Amino acid sequence: MTAGERWLVVGGAGFLGSHFVDRLLGSGGAASVTVYDNFSSGREWHLEQHSDDDRLVAQRADVGDLDTLTAVMRGHDAVIHLASNPDIARAAVEPTIDFDQGTVLTQNVVEAMRVTETPRILYASGSGVYGDLGETAIDEDWGPLLPISTYGASKLAGETLISAYAAMFGFQGRAFRFGNVVGPRQTHGVGFDFVRSLLADPSRLRILGDGSQRKSYIHVLDVVDAVLLADGAGSNAYDVYNVATGDEITVAEIADLAAEAVGLSPDAVEYDYAGGDRGWRGDVPVVRLQIEKIETLGWKCSRSTRDALRESLDELVSETRARRSV
Repeated sequence: MTAGERWLVVGGAGFLGSHFVDRLLGSGGAASVTVYDNFSSGREWHLEQHSDDDRLVAQRADVGDLDTLTAVMRGHDAVIHLASNPDIARAAVEPTIDFDQGTVLTQNVVEAMRVTETPRILYASGSGVYGDLGETAIDEDWGPLLPISTYGASKLAGETLISAYAAMFGFQGRAFRFGNVVGPRQTHGVGFDFVRSLLADPSRLRILGDGSQRKSYIHVLDVVDAVLLADGAGSNAYDVYNVATGDEITVAEIADLAAEAVGLSPDAVEYDYAGGDRGWRGDVPVVRLQIEKIETLGWKCSRSTRDALRESLDELVSETRARRSV
């Protein structure tokens, strides 16, 4: 990342995207930031703190519209590509959603880059590309990659498209396989669902699976640090990084944290488990990511999984109550 550059954030009005906008317009020193978003899951209020900043342009448009995307992309120095289906479990009843709202959109992004000769892309992939490997701690060289969800398959397809376009057309691509990202402005996820449910009914909480599912949860600000640090790192046309905390937490423990965040004793809430070892078809019950590669660039995660969740749940409760009082 270099000060004075022009950035296009595809999906920039969403939870993760808006934090990239904050950084780029703040200490990132961007000359301009264009948010390209159809606002289907992104929110205008995510960007409202920058409403008086002339460097920010919000383009309300769909990534599926290749002509508009190409026209808007022209003249930018780098793309952060975050647009995808935000509801992972939805594919169990709509199997094509991750192709339509993931793979196709990534194809359009890299094709627009080819036409406009945009030199760099930073892509939000995910741990779902690895599939279900149980207790194995996975590094970026693990293979074969065998996703068990259409979401993971779509993210993997996006990685391979970027790798191929980078090699064929001379731009640089970096993909990031995140743990579960949490923090202010979160719009979905298990902690988000738990807080919303407990605020509506503090007496009981529905929990998908048996509560033993165990994963890493990383704060959004640590994610932004990692991605922007890796921008331009090395000379490879394409590279990929795991980004996670290095520890894990169970869903049952998240339920306890959510109860505490809304002011309840976990013992006072009846947990209603759906049963089984996973939350939905395609869910990976245990994810363990090795993070040595991103750490070699000088990145260090500033919060543990538990601290990241506790901070984000407290923020979510405050946001929800504040918006309900308006």
